[in-house]
Order: sequence, then C-alpha cells, then structure tokens
Amino acid sequence: MIRPAGFRGAAFGDATDGNGRDDADAREHICAELGIPSEWASVRQVHGRVIHRVDGPGLAGDGDGLITNCFGVPLAIATADCVPIIIEGDESVAVIHAGWRGVAAGVIEAGRSAMAATGDTARRAAIGPSIGPCCYEVGDEVISAIGGPASTTTHGTRSVDLWAAAEAQLAGLVVWRADRCTFTDTAFWSYRRDGTSNRQVAVAWVPER
Repeated sequence: MIRPAGFRGAAFGDATDGNGRDDADAREHICAELGIPSEWASVRQVHGRVIHRVDGPGLAGDGDGLITNCFGVPLAIATADCVPIIIEGDESVAVIHAGWRGVAAGVIEAGRSAMAATGDTARRAAIGPSIGPCCYEVGDEVISAIGGPASTTTHGTRSVDLWAAAEAQLAGLVVWRADRCTFTDTAFWSYRRDGTSNRQVAVAWVPER
C-alpha cells in the first residue's frame, strides 16, 4: 500500500495487494497491514458526482464518493485507470472515484462541498495512481468536457492530464500526487492495458485519537 506523507488515514493499493474490491483474502491482508476494520463502506461506481455521507460500513448505493466523520469507518473505492482521490479535513475524510466523466461532472467539487456540509474544513488531498497524460489517448470532446489541460501521449496522439485537472479542482488544499501511470507501470492493474476485471483500492478513514 502507498501511504501519502502527512495523511492520518489514507492508502492506495497496487496489484501486489490483490483485488481488494472482490477478494476477501486480499481485503483481510490490506486491513491487517493498515490496522483497520475489514468491513468497509463502498459505492456502486457510476462515473457521476454523487457523494454519500456514511456512519458505518456497507454499500451506500450508486455514487462515486464517500465521506465520514466517524472514527474507524474505512471508505473504499476501486480503480484500474481512473483517478482515486482522498481528501482529509480536521474531523472527516472523503474518498472519490474520478474518471474523466466524473471530473467533468464535478465529482471533486461535490466531495469538497460534502465535507463543508459536515461543518469541517478540507486541509489536504492525495491524488493516487491512475492513467497518466503519457498514455491517456482521448478525443477533443473529452478535453473540452473536462476543460483540459490537453497533453500529448508518448506516441504523439492527443491526451488529457487528469492529474493536473484534478489538482486544479483541489485548489487551496495541500495536494500530494503519486504521479504513477497505471497503464505503463505494471505494479498496477490497468483496464486500458489488459482489459482486466481486477481493481486496486483506495482506502481512507478517520483514525481513533
């Protein structure tokens, strides 16, 4: 698991951690490593902007993010090229699944608004491994929907920089970025590279004090 520096309860998985979304043994291993409960809160990801506020584990429904201010309730989303984002506040934490459709729909702003609605203040955000501008070949309609920034892949075609787009929507926060591309780095599952059904997980929680 990748633990971003300065975060109290945040971790991004890779392929060596197994498929924490679907494999109970992999989840138990992840939880043992992080010292958190094995029952997580999750969502049925739909590439939208809905953020669910939860106070316990289980499936919250359709959506692309979760927020809690309850101690010891792990929140999890799963990715294999989309951008996983964790936002920490003083008393709460949110985890967000941000593909290009979610970024265009405003899922990151929805996560920030959900934290503000709890009365908390967002302080820092972590952008985990996902497909990078080196490899994320898209059409102009995707670049237009996100609002850029446009980039170029290593083989000379049009791409978009989702990392920079996400960071722009996290303005005002201290932002940590993994800057690791799931397509080129075989330490991660990548749907675009392999068509895999496996997913790495991003997990966030408010630790006991």
